[in-house]
Amino acid sequence: KEHFEENVRIMYPKGTGLFDEAWDKFRKDKKYKDALEVIDEIWFFYDVEKEDVPKWEHRLDIINRLRRLRKNPNIRVRLLMTTACVEYWLLLHYQYVKPSMLTPADKDRMLDRIKSFVQDLVSTKKIARNYMTAILNGEKVLNSLRLDGIPTLEDTDERNTWLSKCGLTFTTVHEAVKWLEERRNG
Repeated sequence: KEHFEENVRIMYPKGTGLFDEAWDKFRKDKKYKDALEVIDEIWFFYDVEKEDVPKWEHRLDIINRLRRLRKNPNIRVRLLMTTACVEYWLLLHYQYVKPSMLTPADKDRMLDRIKSFVQDLVSTKKIARNYMTAILNGEKVLNSLRLDGIPTLEDTDERNTWLSKCGLTFTTVHEAVKWLEERRNG
């Protein structure tokens, strides 16, 4: 956020919560309702878990409602998804890997791999310095899904539906960071 704040204003809620909570905030919270005319994009940053698959249609419904909060132009909703754990995204700041991420043990191994690069995960500033590496590795991961049948690499509902249900290792976080970098370099 600090790195890009000169070119982009990033607002985020103090609490956590995803789709239903966001919809409630934009419907009921004056702070969010009053900001609708200046909001270009709404970003959801989250891990895709196996138990999320049945929730996708409901989430897509909320995404569509959020898009229509302002008629011209519609608000873009960007999904910054990572398979199973944010630690995977963090590891991509150091190396290209695409391990299975299905079990708690897989997540523990991911955390151990990150700790081989940086001991203190509380301070993400050190990790964030390598964001250009993470962008390249994220693109490579997403590109590799062509062999698995991803319908498109473009950020579309069709692609995001497929990613939300595929059960494969992936990230889309790099797309937002790349977008931020493009704004910074103007």
